[in-house]
Amino acid sequence: MEHIIIIGGGGTGGALAHDLTLRGYKVTLLEKGELLSGTTGRHHGLLHSGARYVTHDPEAAKKCIQENRILKRIAPQALEQNDGLFVALTDADMEYRSSFLKGCRECDIPAVELPVTKALSIEPALNPGIKTAVQVPDATMDAWRLPMHFLATAKSNGADIRPFSEVIEIYHTAVTVSGARVFDYAHHREYDLDGDLIINSGGPWAGKIAALCGLELPVQPGPGVMVSIGERVTNMVINRLHPAGDGDIIVPQRRLTVLGTSVWLEEEPDAVTMPSDHAEMIITLCAKMVPVVKEVPVHCVWSASRPLVADGAAENPQVISRTFGCYDHGKIDNLEGFFSVIGGKATTQRAMAEKTADLICRKTGRHIPCRTRDTKLLHYRLFYK
Repeated sequence: MEHIIIIGGGGTGGALAHDLTLRGYKVTLLEKGELLSGTTGRHHGLLHSGARYVTHDPEAAKKCIQENRILKRIAPQALEQNDGLFVALTDADMEYRSSFLKGCRECDIPAVELPVTKALSIEPALNPGIKTAVQVPDATMDAWRLPMHFLATAKSNGADIRPFSEVIEIYHTAVTVSGARVFDYAHHREYDLDGDLIINSGGPWAGKIAALCGLELPVQPGPGVMVSIGERVTNMVINRLHPAGDGDIIVPQRRLTVLGTSVWLEEEPDAVTMPSDHAEMIITLCAKMVPVVKEVPVHCVWSASRPLVADGAAENPQVISRTFGCYDHGKIDNLEGFFSVIGGKATTQRAMAEKTADLICRKTGRHIPCRTRDTKLLHYRLFYK
């Protein structure tokens, strides 16, 4: 039985551990900090319908709606299936409406235009001056609990999950990897771990992990700021009906509301400085959709770095594709046994794992179909038993 080491304990790493154990592999997952303490545990919790991307990134839009439906089936306990509204505020928004609706149809995303009076009756906190509203199957996910369902299920099927375990060296020759040197922060010791294959699932840190093998990856950290306010001001997810931009998403999370987000590009995920004006900008922009957000006290402000697939031609980080890439470094760098997965979104964590696990199966000569599309996930609390 091949032993696979997964580096990175975020959503994709957890989904990978789940998928690979179902396919019969021995799996050890290593995370340098607490599980989900990187990008996964810091996003706004929007389970995308894909509607945000239909006009400029249809491939990502189609993948989002596919995964939206799958996650609602396999992990409903981690989701609030509250739907979303895209609201138009200006004439420019209304001009965008036709291409938006066309894109939703082409990407198989249900989109229903509501009369303004209907939208305001459903969400009274909306700006009464909205010009139209389109309902889509967005939802709210628990940024921590959903991936913990993957990890709990993986653990129950035999995966060895090790938080506070940082890979400080990857053992390799010129042609193959053989294992890793691990620093165990919990016990302040180092040890060696043998592995037949290593999967780099480090999110925005994936480039640093690849560098341990002397390799480069086209991963681009794309930080963004989010603001939570101390009340739940809507029941549905609210989006601005315009091309994706800053401060145009409002996500209800239990008794709070998360306002998002901004985006810029960085080279180093550990040296991100949060711009001082972004929180106020986000509040101001979101208040155009739901005016009351500017009256509710701020609960918290934070940032997270998206692991974008670098696009040297894109000057605007909003239009860099939110698709993902899986890399067999045996084919592209002549280093057998080493794989990387980068890009994507929290909504597509299961799909990223499936594509990577399919690659592993082809590499190891196993013909085992993916089962994660239909396997119900265990409750996250079972991880701690």
